[in-house]
Amino acid sequence: MLKIGDIEMKNQVVLAPMAGVCNPAFRLIAKEFGTGLVCAEMVSGKAILHGNERTREMLFVDEREKPLSLQIFGGDKDSLVEAAKIVDQETNADIIDINMGCPAPKVTKMDAGAKWLLDPNKINEMVAAVVAVVKKPVTVKMRIGWDHDHIYVIDNVKAVEAAGGQAVSIHGRTREQLYTGTADWSYIKEAKEAVSIPIIGNGDVATPEDARRMLDETGCDGVMIGRGALGNPWMLYRTVEYLKTGVLMPEPDAAEKIRIAILHMDRLVALRGEHVAVREMRKHIAWYLKGLKGGTRIKDLIMEETRRDEMERILKEFVAKLQEAGEDKMQPA
Repeated sequence: MLKIGDIEMKNQVVLAPMAGVCNPAFRLIAKEFGTGLVCAEMVSGKAILHGNERTREMLFVDEREKPLSLQIFGGDKDSLVEAAKIVDQETNADIIDINMGCPAPKVTKMDAGAKWLLDPNKINEMVAAVVAVVKKPVTVKMRIGWDHDHIYVIDNVKAVEAAGGQAVSIHGRTREQLYTGTADWSYIKEAKEAVSIPIIGNGDVATPEDARRMLDETGCDGVMIGRGALGNPWMLYRTVEYLKTGVLMPEPDAAEKIRIAILHMDRLVALRGEHVAVREMRKHIAWYLKGLKGGTRIKDLIMEETRRDEMERILKEFVAKLQEAGEDKMQPA
């Protein structure tokens, strides 16, 4: 099983820390679907120090989500270290993760996120500074490199290990690729062979079979699932079951997909209030509707909606019509 420091997961499946997605509403669903470790969306170290209300909300961890990894980012060592102390002492997260993979220009311009990939010495210095002041295990999420001319993943994972980092998650794309092209898992394999700390593979895991193949091909200790879980926590559950038993569980039908979408919405309403939650749920419901016949038309209706009860009515009527027509099963991709 996957073990990070003294934190032992019940399986090898990890939910990626996706910005704008991995709030407590979705993380709890992922945990209920069997995920071994859930990761919270990244939070700016400087924002944690400034202590605004929205940022403090992002540090909230429901006990039912544990074990949970809380991710921070920043380019300034002093503020990152102070933010890590707050996460260590004032939250009930189990793991502190440092982001070195975010490709967004607004992050890399701050000398943060994927910008670190160009400098193994900085990685060592920053990770060591955080490890020195916290009790929770410190991990890193990175990409294989900045671009194809600057792939320093082996030096970078060695720098993390030497600094006292307890695990590294590696997305098999460069910063330049963003989310295009294909993930190169060979670098994940090389990184695994270069260090003794756990390596978690990430990138192009869209099916349970992909997860099995990643583990077999790279020897990595865990599999991180990101976009494959959007509107599809069944991907997490089905992967857990497939890795454990070799049995591929069935895809959900329309009624099950919409039941979980409404549960997701109601948890978000409880967290953020109806006005904010309904706006945030539009993109999630679009993801939940994928693979359902006529889902595109319903998505267009949802995008105009501002009320929770109307969202539920539209979705339930959609399911009823699919069931009546005998078309409530997932369509082939």
